[in-house]
Amino acid sequence: MKTIKQNIKIIAPSLILGIFLGWAIFGGSKSSEAHNHHELTEAEETVYTCSMHPQIKQNKPGLCPICAMDLVPMESGSIEGEHVDPNEIQMTESALALASVQTTIVKKGVPERDVQLLGKVKADERNVSELTARFGGRIEKLFVNYTGQQVKKGEKLGTIYSPELITAQKELLEAVKYKSSNPSFYNASRAKLKLWDLTEAQIDAIETRGETKTIFDIQSPISGTVTKRQVSAGDYVKEGSALFEVINLSKVWVMFDAYESDLPWIKKGDDIEFTLQSLPGKQFKGKVNFIDPFIDAQTRVAQVRVEFKNSKGQFKPEMFANGILKSTLAENTNELLIPKSSILWTGKRAVVYVKVPGRESASFIYRQITLGAEAGNFYIVADGLSEGEEIATNGVFKIDAAAQLAGKSSMMNLDGGKTTTGHKHHPQPATRNSQQDDSLSQYSSHNQQNATFKVSGNCSMCKSTIETAAKSLPGVNVANWNMETKELHVSFNEDKSSLTDIHNAIAKSGYDTDKETAPKDAYNNLPACCQYTRATEIATEANIQHETFKVSGNCGMCEKTIETAAKALEGLSDADWSQETKMIQVSFNSDKVKLTEIHKAIAGAGYDTELEKADDEVYNNLHGCCQYTRD
Repeated sequence: MKTIKQNIKIIAPSLILGIFLGWAIFGGSKSSEAHNHHELTEAEETVYTCSMHPQIKQNKPGLCPICAMDLVPMESGSIEGEHVDPNEIQMTESALALASVQTTIVKKGVPERDVQLLGKVKADERNVSELTARFGGRIEKLFVNYTGQQVKKGEKLGTIYSPELITAQKELLEAVKYKSSNPSFYNASRAKLKLWDLTEAQIDAIETRGETKTIFDIQSPISGTVTKRQVSAGDYVKEGSALFEVINLSKVWVMFDAYESDLPWIKKGDDIEFTLQSLPGKQFKGKVNFIDPFIDAQTRVAQVRVEFKNSKGQFKPEMFANGILKSTLAENTNELLIPKSSILWTGKRAVVYVKVPGRESASFIYRQITLGAEAGNFYIVADGLSEGEEIATNGVFKIDAAAQLAGKSSMMNLDGGKTTTGHKHHPQPATRNSQQDDSLSQYSSHNQQNATFKVSGNCSMCKSTIETAAKSLPGVNVANWNMETKELHVSFNEDKSSLTDIHNAIAKSGYDTDKETAPKDAYNNLPACCQYTRATEIATEANIQHETFKVSGNCGMCEKTIETAAKALEGLSDADWSQETKMIQVSFNSDKVKLTEIHKAIAGAGYDTELEKADDEVYNNLHGCCQYTRD
């Protein structure tokens, strides 16, 4: 019994020690094996890529087969869950900080914009008075000798002798005798003189005096400035002939040009601040009181009018004005507004990145939207966003770049899929479908060419048309025309379009290049502001000659006849005959008309020149006041 107890005491500790050693050896090895298997699984799941060529993916470290850079582990950036969109791009806090990503909440507001307008000072059309002859006669005296002279209402501008007026006065004096017996005859005689702009005082003076007046005054109907003088002393005028134009400049219009895109922002009553180049440092304020209901077919603008008092005479017609109109949309409604910095443009699409709510790490998703009008630093959103959504406003391009590298929907890759880097290399294990290869092949740099050449043009409208014409060709992805140097820089794939094709496309739109001349019809169809001076016109100007020679004549009627006869010739651009010196100055294109032909044309109208004498029959048919003394 004692022996058995002693044996148990000896065996029990040994058995316990054996069990412990067995667990330590076999159990520990299983745990170690499981741990090692876990590490191996993690290593197997790690994918290595090239930071310069993200299409390269391997399951082990190594060198990039394209650029020989070390491959680095690729972060999966995956988000797990039932309702996760496959196009979501996740960014860590450090990535957000490096990309300087900022977001904002989409809100509604009243769109505001500063509209910049260019304009000119114009006379108030309601204060323009045109004096015409109510009856035929001869101008005896002029008291207004130059344009720009200030006159007051009722002031004498000149005097006129008229046989018709003398006859009408005689009728009045005869009618006075029958005033009581035939009042209708008397009233008709007075009414006739009133229709000829004689005042009641002038008519009463004729009756009181009892005799006709041979000379009558031409009086100004308004106070203002004489802007046109159409007659000279001694001129014969017919009924309806223009004599003077008088404009009251105490109130003027400032007419601003508004493009079609500006019109939604302009309404009657809007305040506008403007400056004049002739009055630097001074600002003027006014209100819009008229918007032209028509768009000018040539300039593509509508006139916006501001009335302004000009008691000091500071505003002179044709002065240039620069205006800024602070306005809300004409409808004055609340709209969804987003900053310009949040939008990526593809040319046809506007893209934003919307932050996905409810994610532990920041996650963004591509969203295509429809934009409305521009509102200063904002755009109105017509469709695609809702109030309260959060969008990226800074670092948007970096988010888009990350989406492209990850093969998700992005600005340049709407359907997702890995993008190429612009290099042609041997095929890699990673594959793409043929449609993606075709759409991305245009970015191949091997066949990409750059060129710069001259294109004629004037303004920003020309810039838009020229660049659009170039980009309309397949393979042309860059076209930038410089308004100052008149040079166009293009980048294009020579497999799809040649440089000659680009020259031809621009010429067809109406613009001359240094290799192609635009068709005449295309040039003539350009808006007036876009019709640049062509090389052919410059060559024509080189053939313009200026000559001065003597032409006989007497009066203003002679002046008009002589100049009209000369200007009737093709190629003659200007003709100016002086009544005092009897000399005519002509400008003409010597390729189209000769100086001798000008002499003959004037002589054919009845006026002797230094080289040609008019026929006696033509001379005798001239008006009596025009029959000059012949040598």
